[in-house]
Amino acid sequence: MKLFFKRNTYIIKPEGLNDINKLFHTHVYPIHIKHGAKLIGRWVNGTNDEILVIWKYSSMEHYERINSLIENSEEYQSAMKELGESCTETGKDFLSSTAPYPSAYHQHKHLLSVSGYITNKDGEVLLVRNFHRSNTMEMPGGQVEEGETLEEAIHREVFEETGIKVNLHGITGIYQNVTSGVTCVVFRGEYQSGDVRIAEGETSEVFFVKITKENIEQFITREQFRNRTLDAMDANYIPYEAFKARPYELVSRFEVKKDYS
Repeated sequence: MKLFFKRNTYIIKPEGLNDINKLFHTHVYPIHIKHGAKLIGRWVNGTNDEILVIWKYSSMEHYERINSLIENSEEYQSAMKELGESCTETGKDFLSSTAPYPSAYHQHKHLLSVSGYITNKDGEVLLVRNFHRSNTMEMPGGQVEEGETLEEAIHREVFEETGIKVNLHGITGIYQNVTSGVTCVVFRGEYQSGDVRIAEGETSEVFFVKITKENIEQFITREQFRNRTLDAMDANYIPYEAFKARPYELVSRFEVKKDYS
């Protein structure tokens, strides 16, 4: 397995270093970490006029998705405009290991994500359009953070992407993307409170809409997202338990049940 890295080189004005560091820590770094990239290193030379950054991604698609989120962030664009000529990218290249297997082998990193089939009192479903998948609507969701339960993750992701707080009923399915190494766990729930809104730099559209098996393709164009949505419509809930070990402590649990709508 080859590792996938991106190396960037920037020429900067020394007096602009603090502002550039602020931009990195408030906009660039958080988006990368939230979406599963890893910072290998970030260095400045002795004269404070050159910065080198190396990131690790799971694939080119992974890099392009994160890069799209950053470039579509109005806050990032505004900060870059203020920097002006204080920071200029002079080099960008992609690197991978050339050592033969098994010396270049590293344990594959599987990513875990969550999505939510969220309905309101009228039976409408909450959908979002993400900047990096602009050709389809989909259920809100995202990556599970380290130390976070699946239940905590779906509450956080739905609120971050849509401004909505929800009550959860249970898990309706588990979906593994073997190509990207991402496994998605889908919850079903209902609207609790909040006003629908977009997430700056992440979602371009957010709304509740009536979805049926007959009209779903008008909204959700990607088959993998349609499948998990259709499964959630006629939900067979599976058991889920979050716990701590040594000693055992139950954090939360959803029981098996059927809830056809």
